[in-house]
This record gives sequence, structure tokens and C-alpha cells, in this order.
Amino acid sequence: MSDQQPSVRTERDYLGDVQIPNDMLFGVNTLRGVQNLTISPRTVGSNPYFSTAFAQCKWAAALANFDVKVITETQKSAIAQACSEIVEGQHASSLVVDMLEGSGGTSSNMNFNEVVANRAQQLLGGAPGHYDLVHPNDQVNRSQSTNDVYPAAMKIATHALLGPLIDQLRLLADCYRSKSVETMNVLHLGRTCLQDAQPMMLGQVFGGYAALADRLVLAVQTVRDMLLVLPLGGTAIGTGFGAPQGYRKAVFEHLGQLTGVAFSAPENSFDAMQNMDTFSRVSAELRTCATALAKTASDLILLSSGPVGGIGEITLPAVQAGSSIMPGKINPVVPMSMVQMSFAVVGNDVCIAQAVQNGQLEINHFEPVVADRIFESIQLLTNGARLFREKCVSGIVANVQANERNLMKSMAVATALVPILGYQKISALVRQSVAEERPLVDILEESGVMPKADALKLLFAAATPNF
Repeated sequence: MSDQQPSVRTERDYLGDVQIPNDMLFGVNTLRGVQNLTISPRTVGSNPYFSTAFAQCKWAAALANFDVKVITETQKSAIAQACSEIVEGQHASSLVVDMLEGSGGTSSNMNFNEVVANRAQQLLGGAPGHYDLVHPNDQVNRSQSTNDVYPAAMKIATHALLGPLIDQLRLLADCYRSKSVETMNVLHLGRTCLQDAQPMMLGQVFGGYAALADRLVLAVQTVRDMLLVLPLGGTAIGTGFGAPQGYRKAVFEHLGQLTGVAFSAPENSFDAMQNMDTFSRVSAELRTCATALAKTASDLILLSSGPVGGIGEITLPAVQAGSSIMPGKINPVVPMSMVQMSFAVVGNDVCIAQAVQNGQLEINHFEPVVADRIFESIQLLTNGARLFREKCVSGIVANVQANERNLMKSMAVATALVPILGYQKISALVRQSVAEERPLVDILEESGVMPKADALKLLFAAATPNF
């Protein structure tokens, strides 16, 4: 007779029996969710921030439930150990419910409940699927509901994800600042409506981008702070029914210790359960961030165009061949990727807005798509900002001669000379410059109106802010 354990175990619910691989920690509720609701390639275990946040909620709940004497110390310790393993990155292969599952988060919540319960069973010497020592609902989910845990885990994960994004935006701002200092003495032709406008310094262009990135940091930090209020303890609809007296206070104390973040209960539990406008605000800032960075990326594409038939005032780092048919062609692939990334984030924002709007009565059952889309937007932006800085901005080289040549050949020089020579006289000289296709400063010097060196001093003065 063989001592080898069977490869599957049987679990059952009121719909019947199911067979579950013995090496998996999920149970029947998870399997139903996988069979009925898998439509995307991402699972709840594929995002470590989300699985960590969910495990932290279950961990804090177990500690609080022990405090209010509704589970035993043995159960508390086993649940806590199982949750700590998930936080450490274990058991992701058993967290298999689709991020876009349509059960309003119930399948996801039960996936965590079952994995934690089955791992706790093992830690206590029991067998997965028996649930005689630790039950997914009676102990792991005690004092909770999907409706308060799922959005709480969403907020915790989003708050954590925004940290690296803020770091990358700060680094990008610093990189732009360095580039501004490096190019502050390079005369540059400012343009409006893609037409020649006024003289400026190339460093002022990069300084503007640095200031933009600084503002993006502040805006993202502001909405990040809005995520500190969690609906934990509200259970199903905000009444807290099923959670013992003292549970909510205890769960937030333990969660703060586990996360190192001062999360708090809402002033109104019903508002916290009914409305997801905070995620709309976060997503809106992500959209703004993406489109703002894409604008600067588009500028770099224009300014680096060429190398012969375009503007060519800056050179971007060459990171890969640009064509399968045109030898030697190098394309601005990194800023182009940033623009493309912004399209995706804008699309995610539209999706999130629709999902937030379509919540009904006491809960929003479209939380899974909000979580999936907002996590993706943050990760796209974090990766994009890093690559943009490392592969593009840090390696930008100013083509000094091209900058000065384009400025000197343009009518923008005339603006700097109006206060000295008058509008009418300058207009005549500009027309001569255009007709002869020669730089205005050369004509000024040849005609004895003004030495070229003096004209250049006026250009530098015109590019210096007077406020």
C-alpha cells in the first residue's frame, strides 16, 4: 500500500464537490471564481503591493479579533504567520482569482481567506481543505466583509505604490534641473504656435520642465494623503454589524504597526462604503501627470528632429536602431514611449471614472476594475518616469551652434532690438533679412547700425527675466 498522498483533494459547497490540487492553498470559493470569472491575464497574486495590502488587513484583523476575544491565541498566531508569509512574497501561485473578477471582490477576498486558512491549517498540523482548526469565514474573515476589506486593501496598496512614483518624479525634476544649469548659457529660439517667437536660454526650457515635475510631486503627494482613511470595521454596509465592540479601534492600531502608516477610520462609515471618489481624484492626478510628462516628451521629439531636415537643437541618446529598412536611422523611441504611455493612463482614467460613477446604493461592486486600472497607471508612470530620466533626459546634449544659428536667422532677434532702434526701423531691417536670407545681426553690423557683439548682448538681456 502506497503512502503517497493523493494529488488532489475534494472540497464542497452547496453547488457540489470540486477537485483541488493538493499543492494549492486555495479552496472551493476561489476555484468557482477562477472558473466563472477569468477574463484577464492578471491575478490578485500578480501584484505584490495588492497581495501585501490584503494580507496586512487579514493580519491586523486576526490580532484585533484576538484582542476582543473572538478567536484563540493559537488561531491568531497561525493566521498571522500565514499572512506574514504572503507579505514576504510566498503563496502567490495560490492567489489565482482574476483582478477583473465580477463578484465585486468577493472571490478575491475568499481567495485570501482560503489561502490564509489552509496555510494556518498546515502550520497547526492540520490538512488543507478541512478547516477544522482555522476556517476561512469563521476565523480569517471574522469581523470583516468583502465590502470593507477590499477597498481598504485597494487604498493601502495604492498608497504604497505611489511612494516609488513620487520618488521617480523627484529624480526626474532633479535631472531636468541639472540639465537646466548645464544649458543656461545656450541661446535658444523660443517658439509659439510652432513659429519663431522670442529669444531665450535653452536652460530656461529645462528649468520649466523641472518646475512642472516639482508640481506633479506635490499634487501626487496631496492625493496620496487622501488614501489614509479606510472603511475597515464597517463590515457589509457601514453599520459594523458582525464586528465586536472594540474591534475597529484595535484593527487600526495593529494595521498602523504592520504598515508603518497612520491609517484611520472615516468620520462617516456609510460614505466610506458608498463612494469611491478618492480613486477618481487619484486617477485624475495620474492622468494629469502622464499627459504633462508626455507634453515634455513631445517637445524633446520636436527639438531633436533631424538630424538634417528638422530642428536639431538637441541630441537625444541613441538607444537602438530606428528602422529595419533605413540604415543609420535613430528614432526618439523613449519619449515616443512616454507619449504612448500617456494614452494608456488616460484610457485607464476614463475606465475608473465610469466604474466610480456606477456604484449602487451602499457599495461599489466595480472596485476590481478600479484597482486593476489604477495599479497599472501607477506602475506605467513609475517605470516610464524612470526610463525617461535614465535613457533620455540625463543624456541630452545641446547643439549650441544649431540653437544660435536658428535664433540668429529668425525674426525673433528683432524683438530684442525694438527698445533701442524702434519698431519701424527694425521692421525694415527684418524685411531685408528675410529677402536676402541673411541673419539680421550681420545686416546690422554691415550697415553700421549696431555691432554684432552689442546685438548679442541685447539678446542675452532679452532672455533674462526682468521680474
